Amino acid sequence: MSEPKIAQKAPFVIEVEEGSYAWCACGASHNQPYCDGSHRGSGIEPMVVKIEEKKTVAWCGCKHSSNKPYCDASHKNL
Repeated sequence: MSEPKIAQKAPFVIEVEEGSYAWCACGASHNQPYCDGSHRGSGIEPMVVKIEEKKTVAWCGCKHSSNKPYCDASHKNL
């Protein structure tokens, strides 16, 4: 897999607690927007981000954002 699978054409808007999160970059995870290991063998690795405080995050759902792992509205052009 050289191109990620589009999980959805909208962001995953989720309130998250402080901690580390592995954002699914391949689009194959069954636990979107987080990695569940489905990327193995795809050549695409998850992106691990550290959230410093509780907040609402708009995780990219289309996997084509220029501001990964966050939504930049790229899904509107797919």
